Amino acid sequence: MKFAEIIGQEASKKRLIKSVKDNRISHAQLFLSSEGSGALPLAIAYAQYISCENKQENDSCGICKSCIKYQKLVHPDLHFVFPIVKTTKKSICDNYLIEWRDFFMKQSYFSLQQWLENIEADNKQGLIYSEESNEILKKLSFKTFESDYKIMIIWLPEKMHTTGANKLLKILEEPYDKTIFLLVAEDVGQMLQTIISRTQLIKIPTISKEDVNEFLVQKIQLDKTTALNLAILSEGNIVTALKLINSTEEINVNFQLFVKIMRLTYTRNIAEINQFTEEISKRGRERQKSFLTYSIQMLRNNFILNQKTGQEIPLTSDETDFSKKFNVFISSNNIASINEEFSKAYYHIERNGNSRFIFLDLALKLTKLLKQN
Repeated sequence: MKFAEIIGQEASKKRLIKSVKDNRISHAQLFLSSEGSGALPLAIAYAQYISCENKQENDSCGICKSCIKYQKLVHPDLHFVFPIVKTTKKSICDNYLIEWRDFFMKQSYFSLQQWLENIEADNKQGLIYSEESNEILKKLSFKTFESDYKIMIIWLPEKMHTTGANKLLKILEEPYDKTIFLLVAEDVGQMLQTIISRTQLIKIPTISKEDVNEFLVQKIQLDKTTALNLAILSEGNIVTALKLINSTEEINVNFQLFVKIMRLTYTRNIAEINQFTEEISKRGRERQKSFLTYSIQMLRNNFILNQKTGQEIPLTSDETDFSKKFNVFISSNNIASINEEFSKAYYHIERNGNSRFIFLDLALKLTKLLKQN
């Protein structure tokens, strides 16, 4: 993967390229980011650049023998460790390597949940098991095959079993010659502090709204309005942005329902409130839960607008227009109570309560709470 294929992250790219040019490549680096920021593809692009036989000014060449193998993730000096699900036939990452390569080639930005669904993990938790540490030791004990460096990319090291993490720590303390570790983490709080202290920390920021928007327009070919709305809602998470493409219609429906229930309850139109509860009770529980989740987020955003903190709020253009007038009704006097009522409704819907009664009760309580601003 070339740096040119990475969405945004220009400052991080320049920093990594400079480390190679200055011959200051740390043997252990920790790429810390939130989900969907592109830290994994960035680490792979960095590894490809390090190994490239004909480095360009700002990227790997993409055509040398090393780059061609990197593009397919089959370079003999490139190794991967990632969370898996142990079975009777599969207990180490190499057992999943074909699936890993195929999955990454199809979508280089993905979440742990998406990866686990791809390997049919069901409800099992993905882990990096203790057996993997022996595989790491074995791979790194060999000399390099084709490149100057052996590069080990560990995706989500926070999922590593404690025994394996302690063995990794020993390797980092006494590194093998010409070996580079690139750890790509999202939750540094779950990692051993001693491992963190032995790595060079590289913080990867979330992707800017402008870069997400450009990606959605140019690569996904969305219209400009839809792309901008999704760029705002995704808050720099490409994984979320791609998911939202398939749920844009549901977002629009939830918005219309939110506007409707707020207007009806504020005006205390009991007849139409009854019609609304009849309408939403026919939507099915998952859609009802989706609406309640959406409403809680909208209420939060409007409360922040009401507080005039200057914080950028993830709202679409339609949501922004509505919220300019609506936010005055969501204040410190009622936000906690309103949020509690929506959370209760979600709880009861999830437990198969009568949806018509649940939404009627919610609406009637809103008629009072919206007046407490």
